[in-house]
Amino acid sequence: MDTPISATQPSSPETTAQTSTPATTVRSIALVDPRTGRVRGTVQGARKKEVAAAVAAARTAAHAWRERTPRDRSRRLERLATLVEEHAAEYVAREQAGTGKPAAEAVGEVEQVADLFRFYASAARTQLVPASGRLVAGHESWVRWEPVGVVGVIVPWNYPLMMTAWRGAPALAAGNTVVVKPAETTPDSLTLFAEHAADALGDAVLQTLPGDRKTGRLLVEADIDMVAFTGSKSAGADVVARAGIRRASLELGGNAPALVLPDAPDDTWAELARACTYNAGQSCAAPARVITLRENYETAVERLSAAMAQRLAGRDFGPLNNADQAARYDRIVAASRAGRNIAAEIAPGSGEEGGVWRAARVLADVPDDDPAVVDEVFGPLLTVQWAAGLDAAIDLANGVPQALAASVWTRDVGTGLDVAGRLNAGEAWLNCHLVQTAELPHSGRGASGHGTDLSVLALHEYQRPKTITARLLAGPASMER
Repeated sequence: MDTPISATQPSSPETTAQTSTPATTVRSIALVDPRTGRVRGTVQGARKKEVAAAVAAARTAAHAWRERTPRDRSRRLERLATLVEEHAAEYVAREQAGTGKPAAEAVGEVEQVADLFRFYASAARTQLVPASGRLVAGHESWVRWEPVGVVGVIVPWNYPLMMTAWRGAPALAAGNTVVVKPAETTPDSLTLFAEHAADALGDAVLQTLPGDRKTGRLLVEADIDMVAFTGSKSAGADVVARAGIRRASLELGGNAPALVLPDAPDDTWAELARACTYNAGQSCAAPARVITLRENYETAVERLSAAMAQRLAGRDFGPLNNADQAARYDRIVAASRAGRNIAAEIAPGSGEEGGVWRAARVLADVPDDDPAVVDEVFGPLLTVQWAAGLDAAIDLANGVPQALAASVWTRDVGTGLDVAGRLNAGEAWLNCHLVQTAELPHSGRGASGHGTDLSVLALHEYQRPKTITARLLAGPASMER
């Protein structure tokens, strides 16, 4: 039986919901394989004592880590990337155990994690500064970018290792120490990652904490300087309330629209079905709402349903992560007022019939305020809506609180670029979806939170500018402002 050492986060995107477990009581957490429904091990969850010890160790390590030269930090991050690559098979197995991902998905994500740490190993030596020089007569000014200090990182169960890289790599490159709280259901890969981080980076530079929702609240309320959180809107609001005036970086979900125009490329439907079912639809940026024009509506429903029917749970994508997420998914589907509910088949392997499997599904003829439209379903499901014209379609796309990602599908590149620019989203794609790389920033708006992941811009998420001005000549100091 695979028994990881550490677990954190709840079994849903909401990571700080109330729990009756006392802050001082260590909780034993059962780990369930989402592919089979069987318990695969247990972990002991951290409480106040363990959280305080981890944060104190990070605080102690922070001075030496921030004082290392960018070149030294870069080399150590490179070493961590190499360790991930050298132990890729074990990381893949642990990711699969916790998340249920197919091997191909887990392999690709482990490769991305190594790539992200290599990217930020280089970015650690990059200097992005405002203007400096003789900006005030008789004075020389410059700007130092300094690390925030100790960063608490809370990651969800859909991408435990990769979200740790998204948050942790730039934080470390910027000179911070990091305490990661992985999800309660997916601690597996981060247990190993913390061991490799200690080897490559030094003791307590990056740690992982076992625990549950209570652990998350304790970490946010501990002596950290910043929290980077990925989860639900309500949990994000709770994080901000507990963090007070300390900095918080929030990524709070997506519900992404896909605007499909009548001249969309022929492979649009297959590409949307593939993107929607990647990771069983449990991706914040995954397409969720297909919007087309009225004259193209029946064609869209027919072709999208046919494409989704080719995506079989258990063969092409994995299960939902846990029973709580499945229950939430089922409630939204049951509450939907869709006129057509078109589901594909489920084909789990032998011995996996008890897993948390949900079929690829299309909901058509849905009202604009349908629960499956307004809420982020977070599963292998696409709704289909129509609009009377392009402006109305854009209004539909922008008509939900979330504003993380979106896509436009048309052969007319000019129209596509114009529409992409009018969509309220931090990231928009043209004739593709879920195409991301370390060089390009990813960020949310509105109910999807704020802050920047990926790219060199993410370094400043974990730094503070300090302006230093020196008087060069004798005489009265200037008070120019």
